[in-house]
Amino acid sequence: MKIITWNVNGIRSCIKKGMINSLLEIDADIICLQEVRAKPDQINIDLPGYELYWNPAEKAGYSGTAIITRRHPLRVWNDLPEDLLNDEGRLITAEFENFFLVNCYSPTSGADFSRLHLRCHWDKALQEYVVSLDKKKPVILCGDLNVAHTDLDIFAPTPPGLFFPGITPQERNSFSTLLHSGFTDAFRYLHPFSLGNYSWWSPRNYARQRDLGWRLDYIVISDRLTAYIESSELLASIIGSDHCPAELIINN
Repeated sequence: MKIITWNVNGIRSCIKKGMINSLLEIDADIICLQEVRAKPDQINIDLPGYELYWNPAEKAGYSGTAIITRRHPLRVWNDLPEDLLNDEGRLITAEFENFFLVNCYSPTSGADFSRLHLRCHWDKALQEYVVSLDKKKPVILCGDLNVAHTDLDIFAPTPPGLFFPGITPQERNSFSTLLHSGFTDAFRYLHPFSLGNYSWWSPRNYARQRDLGWRLDYIVISDRLTAYIESSELLASIIGSDHCPAELIINN
């Protein structure tokens, strides 16, 4: 089974830049999209054999997530159990026979850190949610989690005492707490010390051309699924967004 996750930074724009052809080429069984910034009736996705599930934000042109799958889920639902940013369309869950798939677009803490407290609240609620699901069957959590977990995940470590959204101690600690609660970062499981693996590049200063990126996009799995991983990669050659897709191939 092949799964990809991709922050498309506006699905209508990404489609104009060749998204559909890229998805057909990747040939994934399940596609998790974040920051779709549209409602289903605003676009036409021509992917024969796939079903589309959508959680749009109430605010036009903002946030939103979607799952495109050719495996028919048992059921699908939106948002966290706690009423937290439910108007922003940041989470959608699909239950399959052998696992839960959670597609997540974590909120940023904000350039001025005005949302850092909310972000930490989100991280805690997300962890509690996936842990509760994991008690029933394994979980595959996909998405733009808006954190570069360690200095391996950013092109240049910041000097001590200087922080940016996505690399604050609070955000990194939240991700570590998630992993310590029974989950594995699939990419790091296979590439524990690999450098230069990024999924997002700033639009400034030709960052993508210079490969000055951050790894913000993850596929996190229940620990007991690690034995079934076949590969986990970042598809940096796929363009259309300021993010690239992350891919997991797993025997499930």
